Amino acid sequence: MPPSPSTRPQAAAAPARERGDACPGALRLHRAADGHLARIRLPAGDLTARQAAVLADAADLLGDGHLSLTSRGNVELRGLAEGCGGRLAALLRDAGLLPSERHERIRNILASPLAGLDRHTPSDVRRWARELDALLCASESATALSGRFLFVLDDGRGDVAALGGDVSLLAEPQPQPGAEARTGAEADGERPGPAGGVALLRVGDDPAALRIAGPDVPRAALAAAEAFLTAAAASGSGAWRVRELPDGHGLTARDVAAALRSAGIGAAYVAEPPAPGARTSPPYADSAAPGIVEGPGDDRALSVLAPLGRLSAAQFRLLTAIAADDGSGALRLTPWRGIVLPGLPAAAAPRRLAELTTAGLVTDPASPWHRLGACTGRPGCAKSLTDVRADATAALATGTAVPGGPPTGPAPEGLPVYWSGCARRCGHPHGTWIDVLATAEGYRVALVGPDTAPTAARTATPPPTAP
Repeated sequence: MPPSPSTRPQAAAAPARERGDACPGALRLHRAADGHLARIRLPAGDLTARQAAVLADAADLLGDGHLSLTSRGNVELRGLAEGCGGRLAALLRDAGLLPSERHERIRNILASPLAGLDRHTPSDVRRWARELDALLCASESATALSGRFLFVLDDGRGDVAALGGDVSLLAEPQPQPGAEARTGAEADGERPGPAGGVALLRVGDDPAALRIAGPDVPRAALAAAEAFLTAAAASGSGAWRVRELPDGHGLTARDVAAALRSAGIGAAYVAEPPAPGARTSPPYADSAAPGIVEGPGDDRALSVLAPLGRLSAAQFRLLTAIAADDGSGALRLTPWRGIVLPGLPAAAAPRRLAELTTAGLVTDPASPWHRLGACTGRPGCAKSLTDVRADATAALATGTAVPGGPPTGPAPEGLPVYWSGCARRCGHPHGTWIDVLATAEGYRVALVGPDTAPTAARTATPPPTAP
């Protein structure tokens, strides 16, 4: 029986914020039911092998021996003891994971994880991400951003463009010398040239965009964030995100264009930008799918997923060892709670992927664990009604990814399935997904998304039993 469609408000107007943002970080620990929690921001998900080893050590020495991967490509350490914050900060600082203690919670930058790796890759936006992070950490005004404000840099394939960025940048194919793409654009300043790439900048849900020359992209992203701070202060709403700005104080592409002109950054207004990935030819690799990613020549990358987003320190050390011994010495964490290891030779890739399969990681897109996610649930979260991870694992063992629903394997139409222990649905996917929600009456299964029609969902199981 397929799940019933249902609508959960995606962009309801938020009330005025009357308190500061309490989002956890590496230095501001959150008290959870299973101990303290630290969230370490990793802009673009980038880690060196040495940094990854430090995180594995921190999980073993200070936490519960596991690392949780988030939907923003960050890492969480759970089960931290009271009073360990100073020791954790010292470990992170020595590993270069705390370039600025005042900015560590605002380093929320997503970038296409396969940029520069697959055979038909577009521009590598990850350099822009690194430059943006450096600008953020040097900006005094940026410290006023909330820990939820998000920058997104998409390499053109459309993999991260729809993940709810406050400031989103989409790389465009470079035009041929002498060519000029005029469709949908009206001059709002000098038109950027092709040198160094070109990107479309969007703010919040405004469908319009600004075309920015590649060398100006990091500065433009920071200027857009500063324009948001100005709008939020003028509104008096205490908004944390662009979508929370009240009517009459919203931020549009035209508003940002004015801010860019003041900063000496050229931009062209694009009323109807192309959809992300619309000009993809030949097709790019699916950055959410596990497996071997073919690059140019002999280059390969390994893409794996952590079951329900959790890794043991031993699994993380294996990934680190492969990156150091056979790869480029780097790891990239993805917003699909996965890890990409770049730079392996073609001969080593199948053997190393088999090792990761044996270690319990998801390496095959046909795996029933692919597209299956869950919040923390009990016992880590006191608000959860049940141990959703254990329930999801048990359901999978009986041959179903959805309670009372279809068999294991990819979700209907390839949609992700997400189990939540309460109505907050922490970490849920963007777009449309199969929502498995714990309620007092049982698990409520529904199709959730911006285009789904509201009909009754179904209750699939007896009420969960709280511990």
